[in-house]
Amino acid sequence: MHGKPARNGIAPTGVFDPDCRRCPRLAGFLDEVAAKNPGYWCRPVPPFGDPLARLLIVGLAPGMHGANRTGRPFTGDYAGLLLYETLHRFGFSNFPESQSADDELRLIDCRITNAVKCLPPDNKPVGAEVSTCNAFLSAELAGMPAESVVLALGGIAHRAVIKGMGLRQASFPFGHAMEHRVSERIRMLDSYHCSRYNTNTGRLTAGMLYAVFGRAKELLERPVR
Repeated sequence: MHGKPARNGIAPTGVFDPDCRRCPRLAGFLDEVAAKNPGYWCRPVPPFGDPLARLLIVGLAPGMHGANRTGRPFTGDYAGLLLYETLHRFGFSNFPESQSADDELRLIDCRITNAVKCLPPDNKPVGAEVSTCNAFLSAELAGMPAESVVLALGGIAHRAVIKGMGLRQASFPFGHAMEHRVSERIRMLDSYHCSRYNTNTGRLTAGMLYAVFGRAKELLERPVR
C-alpha cells in the first residue's frame, strides 16, 4: 500500500502526475521495488512545499530508501540531513529535519522538486527519462512568481532547468555557487548535490551550501536587477 501524500506538498496544476508511467524502464523498476518493499511509496514523488514559493530547489531523483520509501523529496536518506537543516537555518522551514511525509514539517516560501520524479536504477536516469519528465519541471518553472530563485543541486538538475526554460545549455555552464539570470522572473543558483559521497569527500561542505542559501536569501529579500 502506498504512503500518504506529503503535507504542505500540493503541486501546482499541471506539474505532477501521480500515475505517470511514461518511462518504461522506470515504471518496471518501480514495480520490482514495490514487490520487494510493499510498504514503500514506489510511485512518482510529488513536489513538496509551498505551491506559490519563490524558492524552488531542484534535485536529481528520488533515492531508493529515501523519497522512494517515504513519498517526500530528500526524506529518509542521508542527502536530506544537510538540506533540511540548511532550510531551517535560513528560515525556509519550521523544523530542521524531515522525518516522514506525515510529520509537521512545513516549508516557508520554498518548494522542493526533482528533475526526475521516479526512482531510477542505480540512481542514474538516462537522458530520455530526464527529457520525458522535463515537461513537468517546465510547467513548474513557468508558474513561478516574479523575482524567484531556482537552486539546482548538481549538474543534471541544472541542465534539466535550462532545458525546461527552453535555453541553450552552452550559454549556462554548471558550477558550484554560479549564478544565472535564466529569465526576467527567475535567477538560478548552482550547488553541488548534498549527497553522502559529496559531503563525505568534502566536495560539498556545510559552509559551502550555507553560502549558496545565503545568496538565495539575499536575492529574495533584495532582488538584484
